[in-house]
Amino acid sequence: MSSVKLGSKVDAFHQQGQAWFCTTGLPSDLIVEVDEMSFHLHKFPLLSKSGVMERMITEATKELGDDRCIIKLSNLPGSAKTFELVAKFCYGMKLELTSSNIINLRCAAEHLEMTEGHGEGNLITQTENFLNQVVLRDWKNSLQALQACNNLLSHADELNITKRCIKSLSMRASVDPNLFGWPIMEHGGPLQSPGGSLLWNGISTGARLKNARSDWWFEDVSVLTLPLYKRLISEMVSCGIKQDLIAGSLTFYAKRYLPGVNRRQIVSESSTRSASQGLGGPGSTSEEQRALLEEIDRLLPMQKGLVPTKFLFGLLRTATILQADPNCVLSLERRIGMQLDQATLEDLLMPNVSHSMETLYNVDRIQRLVEHFLAMEHATGGEDESSPYSLDDQGQLIGSPSLTPITMVAKLIDGYLAEVAPDINLKLPKFQALAGAIPDYARPLDDGLYRAIDMYLKSHPWLAESEREQLCRLMDCQKLSLEACTHAAQNERLPLRVIVQVLFFEQLQLRTSIAGCFLVSDNLDGGSQQLRGGLSGPPATEGLGGGWASAMKENQVLKVGMDSMRSKVSELEKECSNMRLEIENLGRTKSRGVSSVWKKFGLGMKSQMCSANEGSVSTQEKEKDNYKKHNKSSSEVQVQGIE
Repeated sequence: MSSVKLGSKVDAFHQQGQAWFCTTGLPSDLIVEVDEMSFHLHKFPLLSKSGVMERMITEATKELGDDRCIIKLSNLPGSAKTFELVAKFCYGMKLELTSSNIINLRCAAEHLEMTEGHGEGNLITQTENFLNQVVLRDWKNSLQALQACNNLLSHADELNITKRCIKSLSMRASVDPNLFGWPIMEHGGPLQSPGGSLLWNGISTGARLKNARSDWWFEDVSVLTLPLYKRLISEMVSCGIKQDLIAGSLTFYAKRYLPGVNRRQIVSESSTRSASQGLGGPGSTSEEQRALLEEIDRLLPMQKGLVPTKFLFGLLRTATILQADPNCVLSLERRIGMQLDQATLEDLLMPNVSHSMETLYNVDRIQRLVEHFLAMEHATGGEDESSPYSLDDQGQLIGSPSLTPITMVAKLIDGYLAEVAPDINLKLPKFQALAGAIPDYARPLDDGLYRAIDMYLKSHPWLAESEREQLCRLMDCQKLSLEACTHAAQNERLPLRVIVQVLFFEQLQLRTSIAGCFLVSDNLDGGSQQLRGGLSGPPATEGLGGGWASAMKENQVLKVGMDSMRSKVSELEKECSNMRLEIENLGRTKSRGVSSVWKKFGLGMKSQMCSANEGSVSTQEKEKDNYKKHNKSSSEVQVQGIE
């Protein structure tokens, strides 16, 4: 801490109880009362330095008509402790100016009118020079001086001290510390040379300090009270400090003084001590914490990605508990909705703390978050319902990058629906509204949605058949994986119509796969004929040698396999015709109808499919995929006709 010493005389003050005495050899002729402390002093040293003391002493002497007078100072900035330093300055005793006492002394000197007209080098001049030349040129001293302004805010504002300290801090926070060879961090770190290497006994060691982080000032400014911190952040914004640094500082400040923001927050002893001195600490009232939270929300930039989503969820939980202003809650929900794709399932599971307690979790809030996200996607052009997507071999989404965030949100909401589905108080319209809020194109597969629907049906067995069918319309049976189809075909909780659709689409996929084998066979037949016509003759045969003979032999074996598969396919077509007839004749008895269809057309078809594929090779699989794409549109037309 920088300091300046004034005066040269030895300290002649001593305290006895609630009184201070000056032992200069002369009897005291003046008593100054400040708060509960009395100072036994002399008239001349005080009236020669202060215009206020001169007037008060003159008036008191006239009224009492005695050389000994008593005056009382009220509303003195800094109270008795500061007046002790002022008195020592008037007597010319040793006085040390520091960044901690400079604000009190400067305000007290102004209050007592200690100007140059009452003596050269008076206290106003001395304190003003120390502020400008020492305090405001140093980060740490400026911060300590700003903290001291909190107790004398009105006096400091009148003298423009608070604003000058804030400007000094803002200017230094806006400077990149990595632009300088000498470190600007003033925490007593090791000395560096102008080139940046460490010095030992004045000799460069060659080692260098790591680059200073741009968030080095977050912890320092977090010791300020909310009014001063708010003014500092506003000044930093006007100075052009980056938005991510502003958001980072606000996040650090909120985590320090709002214990409910982080579920796993562990408050250190230092944080507890500093919080007890400021607003919004763990020991403060709920009103102060609510004011702090609402102010943090107003100061945070409304921009996606600047603040971690988990932190925003913490603010939203705290705002709900503290019953913050509805506009603040709405603003937090909008912020979270902008970056909902970065949330986790744990974040979404917020308990319902309303008085109605209809459901265990706040489903309505999640519905609003999804609406905010979709509105943002639509406004930024991220949503494109006409954009096609496809799946790779591992079932991962490929295609337009703009679909990635909304696909992540769809997966997140499906997981959330599965978590809240067991709640018996969750009404069907509310479940349908949240599930239907996600566009169809956002789900490459409906496995997650099917799982949530199945859990809801399991927890709500009293639903009518019409309600079950209405709920199952949320998912597309064509977008279920093979595992999901297998489970759904044997799921007794599903309506019969849904099970029939699942079986039909499964058989349709099988028919498409088998039809692909015909294309492979036709291609192989055409290729063999071309080889026979183009490679006939002794020269070509001699050139290929044994390789040609082995290729012809493999082709013959493959042709025999294709003939066998062709006969099996004809049998499968007959069974498919029989299946259509039996589907039309299915009764309303669910278990009987499902078991017969599954046994006859599920297991039977799968076993025949396995036998039909024994003679296939890797080349057939590649041709099969091409044929799937070719027949995709025709398959969809057939499905719509059957429905």
